[in-house]
Amino acid sequence: MSKAAELAKFIGSGEVARTSHPAFMARITSTQSNIPINATTTVTFDNEIFDQGSDFASNTFTAPITGKYQFDVHAYVQNMDTASNYVQCTLNTSNRNYYDIIEPVLNNDVDYYVFQIHVLADMDAGDTAHVEFELDNSGSAQMDVQTNSHFSGYLVA
Repeated sequence: MSKAAELAKFIGSGEVARTSHPAFMARITSTQSNIPINATTTVTFDNEIFDQGSDFASNTFTAPITGKYQFDVHAYVQNMDTASNYVQCTLNTSNRNYYDIIEPVLNNDVDYYVFQIHVLADMDAGDTAHVEFELDNSGSAQMDVQTNSHFSGYLVA
């Protein structure tokens, strides 16, 4: 029986099969420096802490079956330029996007900031999810995504 068929059987029957449920947590191995302006940049989550089901690869989670998935993004940045009109962190999924956005209107560049996204997302089998940053066409490409950032998710129902 395929992994998707096995998971569907457990979910359809209402049984809990925690060892079969997809779940992952990934971190960043080294600082992703100088995120460019006027661009969308995928965050490089290249250090898998765990990947139950082997559904996370190349910074992207791929849903093995249709269901509701809890995703959590904790993106710790340094050196955010206050000359930027906005800085946006996006959890990009096949069905829709989820945002945390800031307009950094402070007197000095932001030394430390944490973008956080927590969402229960509907996913179809084969749908994907990954994290991106978008900076508008103002300010400098000086913001860095730090190694204590993480991206996690798991099948809820």
